[in-house]
Amino acid sequence: MSSNLAPPDAGTRRADGWRILLVDDHPLVRMGLRALLEGEPDLQVCGEAASLADALAAVRALHPDLVVTDLSLGDGNGLELIKRLHAQQPQLRVLVCSMHDEKLFALRALGAGACGYVSKEEAGRHVADAVRECLRGHVWLSRAMTEQTVSGLRSGVSPNEAIGRLTARELAVFELIGRGLKPSQIASHLHLSVKTVETHREKAKRKLNLHSGSELTRSAMQWVESQGQPE
Repeated sequence: MSSNLAPPDAGTRRADGWRILLVDDHPLVRMGLRALLEGEPDLQVCGEAASLADALAAVRALHPDLVVTDLSLGDGNGLELIKRLHAQQPQLRVLVCSMHDEKLFALRALGAGACGYVSKEEAGRHVADAVRECLRGHVWLSRAMTEQTVSGLRSGVSPNEAIGRLTARELAVFELIGRGLKPSQIASHLHLSVKTVETHREKAKRKLNLHSGSELTRSAMQWVESQGQPE
């Protein structure tokens, strides 16, 4: 479902179709997305990347019109990629395609500079439409997410209030705690210092009203399991 929330300065379609870059650390996912998009006469996949670093290099080399990215990348967080792309090339459109809970991550992705969010479970039916809507200068969210967002704006209540209070970085740390990583591993994964990771841990613990590190770990593991987060 599209929404006219983005600036209307959509790019002009190229004669040979829109150029799409796929960013996902799972080759089979990229293969599936490529098959879906290249079956459309106005869309072409100009390249693929498996990591944040490769994605940045591919954007510089291939000049895509739109990037389709996951949020879990081998060397970083998809939200960080979106922020960096938006800062470097604000005209470049980025669509998130992920298994992460849309209710928790869609608005964060839009806030980072993305133009839409589509679940991998719905990609087969909606990814081509989502790509086109983003390229037209619109925002793509599922119907349920759009309705929830509008309802939240009317009531002043944010979705998933407890987890929703975490910043993007705190949520990234929380997720990695739930995946069993130690502070030093989290620091390496997110390119942070261990001290900074500990600071995010403490802030997350306070915001979630948890009283110990073990409670935080247990809560994070339960949340990751409930979301079906990929390892």
